[in-house]
Amino acid sequence: MSQSNHYSLASPTSLLLDDNQIIERVFSHIDNKTTDLGSEVWKEPVKNYVDQERFDKEIKLLRSQPVPFCPSSALPEKGSYVSRIAAGTPILVTRDEEGEVNAFINACRHRGMQVASGSGCKKSFVCPYHGWTYGLKGENRNIPGSDGFPGIDPLEHGLKPVNAAEIGGIVYVCQDGEISKNFLDEALDYFADDQALINQSEIEDEANWKILHETLLEGYHIKTLHKDTFFPYGLDNINVVENYGQNSRVIFPFRRIEKLREVEPGSRVIDGTITSVYSLFPNTSISVLSKHTNLVILEPISPSRSKWVIYTLINKSNKKGKLSKEDAMKDAKFVGDTGQDEDREAARAIQETLSTKANDHLTFGYFEKAIVNFHSHLDKYIDT
Repeated sequence: MSQSNHYSLASPTSLLLDDNQIIERVFSHIDNKTTDLGSEVWKEPVKNYVDQERFDKEIKLLRSQPVPFCPSSALPEKGSYVSRIAAGTPILVTRDEEGEVNAFINACRHRGMQVASGSGCKKSFVCPYHGWTYGLKGENRNIPGSDGFPGIDPLEHGLKPVNAAEIGGIVYVCQDGEISKNFLDEALDYFADDQALINQSEIEDEANWKILHETLLEGYHIKTLHKDTFFPYGLDNINVVENYGQNSRVIFPFRRIEKLREVEPGSRVIDGTITSVYSLFPNTSISVLSKHTNLVILEPISPSRSKWVIYTLINKSNKKGKLSKEDAMKDAKFVGDTGQDEDREAARAIQETLSTKANDHLTFGYFEKAIVNFHSHLDKYIDT
């Protein structure tokens, strides 16, 4: 799959606009005081944000789908590994000696102890409880005092594998099912080889994962919620919104995009004039900002508590030159310390009202096209 630059990701069926098409659509919206609109008003029952039974169904869905686990750059060399909780399950992902990605349930086959924590680089994993040892492909390499375990065949007691695939700079994990060829054929190239991982972090919030995800997918709130942070640089409720299947892309233009009006289309560089947010169904977003990109996986903990798993990568070089790690980190700090905190605070405040009688549903209108697409597909999967 080709990739013309950092923002426009080409797919086999050319589902998304290219850079000049985005620029022209933004100019049209600015000139006509319009924005991309949906065609449906969606009413999402409040119960779906607080109900344990609904939450359990969503966890089941997350385990059945190919979900981003980490960027490829989090596994930079043979022996690299990442372990964390995904959809309530301890998962370990490794890059083996052939450079291939493997994924397992992070549980020793003896007594279930987790054999790895965090991330790093190792040749093998030794269970900290009794010392059972596993290789990068999950094979059982050693059972201390094996005489005490008659009938236990090491070949049958490797780490329990789950399906994983690496494509477009992302490692996907599917805990309870296969990763279809159709999924792999349609996956976009989200990251380039020269995009290094510069930071990873985790944040917990007292809010349902869907509310947090919704904050990223519309520009209707920019002027009011971000009046002193993003709005001085951005435009209010002027967005390009593209749904591609169960996924979406939302373009947030900066005011400085106006400078491109005087540039010949073939010489335009869109980098730094927009933010692109890709919603990868069900629980992931990729935010491409001026100098860095965040891969964000929202991990549900309970109906009212969630964890952000955030991987920050430096943006790839463009016609303006190579970006430095320092510039990318400064860019990331501004976004994280300002607008993201405001979104998180809003989500927590919404969560506090859900147990009241104020609303029996939350309403998403034409300006919230990507959110409607998300909920309609979520309902479709939950109901099947």
